[in-house]
Amino acid sequence: MKKITRIVLIQLLIIVFSVAIASAQNPGAPPPPDHNSEGTQEQGGRGAPIGGGVLILLGLGGAYGAYKTYRTYKKVENCMLD
Repeated sequence: MKKITRIVLIQLLIIVFSVAIASAQNPGAPPPPDHNSEGTQEQGGRGAPIGGGVLILLGLGGAYGAYKTYRTYKKVENCMLD
């Protein structure tokens, strides 16, 4: 029980510390002078498409999960035969 309590307390400390650090950051630079503040704003070429990267990461994560599942299945199967 002490081990679980210690782990939970360490995780909570890390979460609180990271939130405190993130909220202490400066708001950043002001928008450029040509910034349209009356409604919708144009993208202006400052974005990066993330669709392909997300699909690659999801595919790699799924493949890794399938590999780990297969490896665990084989390990259990070998233990049952022995």
